[in-house]
Formats: sequence, C-alpha cells, structure tokens
Amino acid sequence: MTTIRAACVQFSARADKSENVALMAPLVAEAAGRGADVVLLPEKWNAWMDGPGLRPLAERLDGGETVDAMAGWAREHGINLIGGSIAIAAEDESVHNVSIAFDRSGERVAAYTKIHLFDVDVGGFSYRESDGTAPGSELVTAELDGVTFGLTVCYDLRFPELYRALALDRGARILTIPSNFTLHTGMAHWEVLLRARAIENQAFVLATGQHGTPGGLDKPSYGHSMIVDPWGTVLAQAPDGDGVIVGDLDLTAQASIRERLPALLHSRADLYRTAHAAHT
Repeated sequence: MTTIRAACVQFSARADKSENVALMAPLVAEAAGRGADVVLLPEKWNAWMDGPGLRPLAERLDGGETVDAMAGWAREHGINLIGGSIAIAAEDESVHNVSIAFDRSGERVAAYTKIHLFDVDVGGFSYRESDGTAPGSELVTAELDGVTFGLTVCYDLRFPELYRALALDRGARILTIPSNFTLHTGMAHWEVLLRARAIENQAFVLATGQHGTPGGLDKPSYGHSMIVDPWGTVLAQAPDGDGVIVGDLDLTAQASIRERLPALLHSRADLYRTAHAAHT
C-alpha cells in the first residue's frame, strides 16, 4: 500500500460499560463508511475508572464483551482496528491497561500493555493509575496491511526514548497513542508532544483523546484527537464531542522525507544507550 486512510474515534466514556460498547459501534461504522483502512479508539473507552474498582470490569485477551465486540467490528467492516486500550485482568487482583490490534478478519495480531503509569498531581487533581493497575514491560508493534505500527498508550507520550526504539529498532512507520489526556496537561502539552514524536521519528502519529468528563467523574479530559504526518503537519483534529476524524497517510511521501533528511540513519543510539546505562 502507498496510502493508508486512518481514522481516530473521539469519545467520552459513560458510566456503564455495555452502553459504551453500544455507543462506540456506530462510530466505528462511520469510520469504516468513510473508507478507513485502520481505526483507532481512545484509552479506556469502555470503562473509565481508576483503582481496584476497575478489576470487575476487566476482560481476558481471548474474550469478553468488549474484546468480542472489537473483533466483530473489524471482521464486519473489513478494517484494521486498534482498540484504544481496555482493562485486561492480570494474574493477581490487578489489571493491565492494554491496547489490542485486530486485522481485517477480526484476528488479534498484537497486544501492548501500557508501560508508563500515570501517577501525578496536576491541575488540582491526583491521579494514581498504579493503584490497581500493573505496568507492562515490553515494546510491541503490529503488522497491519504490511505496515508496522508502534503501539503505545497516553502517558507513554512523554517518554521519547520509547518512540525512538519503536521507529529505529522495530521499524514503526505509524505510531498510535490512544489517550485520556487531562484538560490541564492537554492544553499545555498535547499538540506539541504529538508533533515532536512525529517529527523526531519521521512517523505518522494517530492520537485519540477522550473528552468531557469520562465516567461522569469530575476530572475533565482534553479531547482534540489528532492525526499528524512525519513533517509535523496536523492532517486532522477533532472538535469537541464524540466523533470521527480521518486522514490519508502517504507512505511514499514519508519514505521521501526519511531519504532526504535521514535523521534516523544518523542516530547514534549506541552512544545514547551507553551513556544512559552508565547513569542508572
């Protein structure tokens, strides 16, 4: 493929999990109807909650209300679907925050567990994602239509070394960032971080954000889902509210950028990693 049509679905999770699944279905159908080859959903779109209360809503990778629905949407519409992230039960009483990729036949091709957990105090709110959620420990890519996607989730965005490893070591050409950025941090950092990750890795960035007050909690989210090209140009940005944005990813133009400005080839990752190891 020389061009991939990508869609990002912006959403605000309601309090009821089944309602979220029902409300998401027509948005995925809309994305497919607009010709999307790949559709990205937001972080924790089916059940937004912090802490141990998320455990009863968690599913298994091999099946559950949400997992089965996402596989069915991919199969029904013939699309690649990266299901944002949902809670997957861990072996103990905790959960993992997992982004699952499905191919056009509805088969699961990859699953990434969020590495960096959001334990911060910003905008007058305290967030402790690690209370009941366990982090992942592996970088993950997904091969969809012969193109390598680097899977990440939300707070990962602040750790550029993760994206450089996905692009440089794993060959990712498209980076996915399902999110629920806070209103406070989103207003200051969302766009600049997304454009930076795109520019420095000469990669397309697909980033969804929840909006409003997910789950009815008094913790406002920023929204502003975006699609960014490898030159840092914003191809699409969502207005407020639930909805779908679409952008065409020109892989030939991306290859030209990487050839004319070969920053990835000039990287001295061996030196950076040696220096990092010496200080840890």
